[in-house]
Parts: sequence; C-alpha cells; structure tokens
Amino acid sequence: MATDPARRPPTIDPPAAARWSRLAPADGSPWLHEEIGRRMEDRLQWIKAQPRTWADWAPLRGGLEAHELVARRYRDAASFVIEPEATLAAATGEALAVPWWSARRWQGGKARFDAPPEEGVDLLWANSSLHMAADPEALIAHWHKLVATDGFLMFSCFGPDTVRELRALHARLGWPAAGHEYTDMHDWGDMLVHAGFAEPVMDMERIVLTWAAPEAALAELRTLGRNLHPARFPALRGKAWRKALMSALPELAPAEEVGGRIALTFEVIYGHAFKPAPRVALSAESAVSLREMRSMLQRGRPGA
Repeated sequence: MATDPARRPPTIDPPAAARWSRLAPADGSPWLHEEIGRRMEDRLQWIKAQPRTWADWAPLRGGLEAHELVARRYRDAASFVIEPEATLAAATGEALAVPWWSARRWQGGKARFDAPPEEGVDLLWANSSLHMAADPEALIAHWHKLVATDGFLMFSCFGPDTVRELRALHARLGWPAAGHEYTDMHDWGDMLVHAGFAEPVMDMERIVLTWAAPEAALAELRTLGRNLHPARFPALRGKAWRKALMSALPELAPAEEVGGRIALTFEVIYGHAFKPAPRVALSAESAVSLREMRSMLQRGRPGA
C-alpha cells in the first residue's frame, strides 16, 4: 500500500519515475553502479551471518558484475533474481544466463527467476535503486516482506550532495532544477525502522567522476538516471540551450585540475538492517499472519 503522499519525497514525479524504471540500460549496467556494488559487496565481510538464500533486486541496472561478486561470496546459497519491471524480465534473464561451458557455473551457482521462498530470503541485495523510487517508504516496506526473520537488507543509493556542482550551475544560470532531491542517510534509517527493520547501519562516501569533454559527461549521466523533479523543464530543449550547457560544463573543472577535466560529485549511501522476529501487541484479540506465526513457533523450539 502506498504511503501518505505528504511523507513522500516532494521533488519526485511518479510518472517520470515509472518511465525510468521501465527503460532498459543500453550498454549493460552503468559503470558507477558496478563500482558501488563492488564497494558494497566488500562490506559483506563484516557481516557474520551466512545466508542460505539471497535475492538480487533489479540487477540489470543495479549491477550484473556486482551480482556475480555476491554469488561467488555465497556460492552455497540459493540465488534469486527479482526484476520488479515485467518489461525488463527477459533482458535480465538473458544477461544473467550462464552457458553450460562457462566457469561461472561453478563459481556462484545459477540464479533462479521463480518466486523467492514464502518465508523470505536471508539477504536482499538492492544496489542503486532506492533514490529513483517515487514512494521509497512503500518500497522499503515491500523489501521488508521479502526478507526472512533474522535476515538482512543490504542497499545503496545516492545522497543529497550528488551532482551538487551541476545543481549550482543550473541555479546560477536561472534554469530549473538539474534533478530531484535525494534523501539524507539519517532519514533512510528512520524509514527502515518504521518499516520494521532493526539495527540499521548507514555510512556514506563521496566519489568524484571526471570527464575530458562535455559529451562524455552527459553520455554517462544518462546511464545513471533522469531528472524526476516535477518542476523540470516540461518540453524538449532546443539547440541553443544545449550549446549553452556544453559551454558551461567545462566550468565544473576544479581549479586544481590541471587537465581541466569536468568533475561531478556523487554522494553514495550504504545501508544494511536486520529483520527481527515479529512482535505481537497484547490485547483482547491479537491477529498475526501465518508467516509470522511460523516464525515465532520456530524461534520457540530448542535449537531452532
């Protein structure tokens, strides 16, 4: 069920977000998403839990190479792929298909595309998608349902300082916002707890990408997302505006950058949180789902 519109990010246009989610990546997973996935996978070494099952949320855009890294780390775990957009299911299946002769078959197992276990998976991996969701609280609540009791969610997303240089450039030139606003990591932590997760741990880093030419910068930005701001320019831009943008982008080269390369900052937020056993409030009548009842009964058994 969707959350109260008053609690949603105020600068995301839902129809625009839906169009972006259905758009298949032209040349595989974006490089930056793969790099974020690599760094997020490295953080798994600090988590002692060893999943028996795990699922990758939207790996086609989130990172196919990152999927392989997680699969190799948990090579004995059953691997599931969840592609929320039906239009991308075939492309995702083709991208993750493992030929019979490939060594990958022995490195991380074969991903399954059927429904994950009813009781949930021990790890839900969601790389670089949350910041493009029109209703992120509803998405987090859905993720909570997909995680098994005592399992955990591992995710990443962009933070508020992302492309701050480009935002400042638009503001200086009197243009509409360069993009929608991104949520702070502390707010993500609050949303996780509100959804039923526990012990959320968040951290952040900034990655600066540089390009030699405006054309290269724009080409890479197109792979990472779209401007979902409701007040974005409502029509197609003309040649004069594009010329002005191409002339202005080199201004984003830092003074200390001798080569004059265009530089943009990306704030990357990493988070993980565990799903605790359900609690039932005491009252004259208490109702729990069959799944929650099974979980409570299993935890009550000696050695469970």
